[in-house]
Amino acid sequence: MRHLLQQAVDRRQSLPDGETDAFRVFDGAGDGLDGLEIDAFAGRWLVSTRDAAIPGGMLDALRDTGRTLYHKRLDQHQKESPAHLSGPPCTEPFVIRENGLLFEVSFSSGYSQGIFLDQRDNRRWLIDATTPGTTLLNTFAYTGAFSVAAAVPGAITTTLDLSQPYLDWARRNLELNGIDPDGHYFCKGDTFHWLRRFAKQGRRFDTIVLDPPTFSRDRDGRVFRVEKDYGRLAALAERCLAADGTILACTNCRQLDVAGFRRQLSDALPPGFRIEALPMPPDFTGEPYLKSLRLSR
Repeated sequence: MRHLLQQAVDRRQSLPDGETDAFRVFDGAGDGLDGLEIDAFAGRWLVSTRDAAIPGGMLDALRDTGRTLYHKRLDQHQKESPAHLSGPPCTEPFVIRENGLLFEVSFSSGYSQGIFLDQRDNRRWLIDATTPGTTLLNTFAYTGAFSVAAAVPGAITTTLDLSQPYLDWARRNLELNGIDPDGHYFCKGDTFHWLRRFAKQGRRFDTIVLDPPTFSRDRDGRVFRVEKDYGRLAALAERCLAADGTILACTNCRQLDVAGFRRQLSDALPPGFRIEALPMPPDFTGEPYLKSLRLSR
């Protein structure tokens, strides 16, 4: 176990480069131990397992690093905050750096820690592709990491999420990067409702980010499943897209492969869209579960 951990760390030794200190340290089968993942957050390690326990040999090796360690069980039915294992506890939110940007992270605010590290390269693309004055709609925005990535180079962002606490978190992330959130828009509510509303209002966005949950149910009881309903979502988003705009469409649904994802979007959108598949970051060496398509007119 100890040698597997060291090999994984050695493969990623160039990642903490002053611009980024949050990345995947160990990625399950891709690093030789299925069912175990380790993410670094500014030197603190979050160990995730699909079983209740970390294998004993790996636990000893992890504790010997002297780092702050937390453990999260990947369970869709029991979504709890990570448990403290060793090292100084993190009882308050702290800041990580990604692509030179700052984000608030918390090990005590629930199942998710405030940022999804597998989207790092997609946010890098957004930073590089955004020009001052363009507009971004970030749907299912969570804590607004994509909004920050677009706002820093000068976009006017609209951050949309069902949760007011997450929208407040997104505001704090903007402030961390020297951006006044009052110069941006925040919408609380259902993405489908807001897309219809934006289309009716004639609002158009240069970039739209779609990263929905795999399964959800709205307040009227209607079910959304990525495997069969993503096209419906993309069609609504297209009605709000500027003439030369781009949609970044993502899903971590393991039941949907890239070919099926591409086919669903192609069938739902008007002819003429260029579709490009984007890879996961190189520190994610295991299953390429995150599918990302960039759709441009």
